[in-house]
Amino acid sequence: MSRLHLHLVSDSTGETLEMVAKAALAQFDDAEIVRHFWPMVRSRQHLSRILPDLADNPGLVLFTLVNPETRATLEDHCRRLGLPAVPALDAVTEALENQLGQEAHGRPGRQHAMDEAYFRRVEAIQFTIAHDDGVGWERWEEADIVLAGVSRSSKTPTSIYLANRGYRVANIPLVVESPPPPALFALRRPLVVGLTTAPERLVQIRRNRLLSLNEGTETSYVDNERVREEVQFARRMFADNGWPVIDVTRRSIEETAAAIIRLLSERDGASETLLGSKPI
Repeated sequence: MSRLHLHLVSDSTGETLEMVAKAALAQFDDAEIVRHFWPMVRSRQHLSRILPDLADNPGLVLFTLVNPETRATLEDHCRRLGLPAVPALDAVTEALENQLGQEAHGRPGRQHAMDEAYFRRVEAIQFTIAHDDGVGWERWEEADIVLAGVSRSSKTPTSIYLANRGYRVANIPLVVESPPPPALFALRRPLVVGLTTAPERLVQIRRNRLLSLNEGTETSYVDNERVREEVQFARRMFADNGWPVIDVTRRSIEETAAAIIRLLSERDGASETLLGSKPI
């Protein structure tokens, strides 16, 4: 197994750098990665405190530093140590400069500024938490997205992820014995999306959930035939109402959220059609 020391050096929170590194590392198997995370590095004095670790643990250095002096110090130190140092956002920034005809501002952490978009995201998170699991149906018309699906079909984690992207989301569990409120079928503004999954996978997830609660009793909640009926009931509802459907069986939360955002963009005419037939 390959072993690599990966140094992530950022002049902000390092969130962007971590996401870039995670996306790239996902392409490699059987690699042992030792991460060294250095956020908020905004001066040569701060940088000097982490340079010894680079020498003690040589590897790959990824960085996002906009201060020219701090950046030059890091690059010079890496050259003397023979370490590759990669500016993670340089290629994108340069391409944007060329296309926009202007230079980047070079302000550390500018993407995390408390601007209008930041407060919209906070409001979206508050809305989504307040409208989880079928709560607050009276205000569903204010949502951007409403997710519907049987229990344990990833509605809540997908909702929270979308809220962090700035979307107000409500979600509702579909239960055979308890029809959803009529308001669900009268929604005009929100995009209603049905989430479905393979019954076999759903039973497994539900069993794990019961085990985590120290509940070993066999109930209809994990009965194979009953779960299959639940999924069929939900699919019929999706079809009857013409709601787009996403099969989450083999999807991560991020992939499901990306598909939902594309659907919303298509509906609002903000992008070209990217999706094929349903279910997605």
